[in-house]
Amino acid sequence: MKPYIFDLERSSTGLRLNRFLHGFTILENRKQFAENPEEAMRGLSEEEKTMVRNLNWRAMMEHGASFFCLEKLARARGVSNPEMVAAFRGETLEEFLATRRVPGAR
Repeated sequence: MKPYIFDLERSSTGLRLNRFLHGFTILENRKQFAENPEEAMRGLSEEEKTMVRNLNWRAMMEHGASFFCLEKLARARGVSNPEMVAAFRGETLEEFLATRRVPGAR
């Protein structure tokens, strides 16, 4: 995996996506996304919508999404941090948990 540096260029590229993701701090936005995700994503580019639909964590991160904003999407979709981090690493949850010092933690 290539290094991930959240610099000015990357933050500028990901601004629209980060604003959308940060919007999950508002209950109404989470409800709208749960009920009608396409309408909720209306301000995103097609590329960004595809990343969100597919929960492509690595692509969103490389696009410029902040990890902290990605966590908000994970919560909205019922995905735990270990599941999300395993996907970043290209591992299954079981493979990822085997590398942790707390086996069985979820």
